[in-house]
Amino acid sequence: MKCDKKYMLLYAVTDRAWTKEKSLYQQVEEALKGGVTCVQLREKNLSDEEFLQEAIEIKSLCRKYNVPLFINDNVSVALKCGADGIHVGQDDMAVSEVRSIVGENMMIGVSAHSVEEALEAVKNGADCLGVGAMFATSTKTDANVLSWQTLYDICHAVDVPVVAIGGLNKDNIPSLTGSGVDGVALVSAIFASKDIEGECRLLLETVQNTVNNRV
Repeated sequence: MKCDKKYMLLYAVTDRAWTKEKSLYQQVEEALKGGVTCVQLREKNLSDEEFLQEAIEIKSLCRKYNVPLFINDNVSVALKCGADGIHVGQDDMAVSEVRSIVGENMMIGVSAHSVEEALEAVKNGADCLGVGAMFATSTKTDANVLSWQTLYDICHAVDVPVVAIGGLNKDNIPSLTGSGVDGVALVSAIFASKDIEGECRLLLETVQNTVNNRV
């Protein structure tokens, strides 16, 4: 299934660490109201049963806003909740195996850190790529920071949408200008905000200016 780059512009990746007085559902809805164009549901500590129940609820919410839902690294949950996509890392299930399980109608996103990984992922069925970390991030303390040039090289080596991820916020997103990137994936820049909806509006404008200014 082809991935429309318009959905990759402002890609929200959930993190339960920031929920505090709000539920994850409330946070995601605020982000959707603010203009996020894609949601990735990431849960590392829930049981499959709990993850599935949450995924069904978030899927219904995303459908209301006509925004695709990706499930992080759990093919079974992705299939059972009717997600639009599944995202896997380099150490997760092989892309070709994921494709054989989910079929042709579900989008597959893959993490890539080099041109070689990007080309291999696309060859095996990836519909979009998450490239990073672009900056140091507390979400993944072991992530290696990539250069602007590496992002540029990946964007120009593949014919699928590329999303930058890792330590990005409204202050440093403009540094991606000219790389050819199609959007950004954000975690704390969205969900740690006290005003998620308002912050997403600012982020969307920043990303649009960065993506549209390709020179």
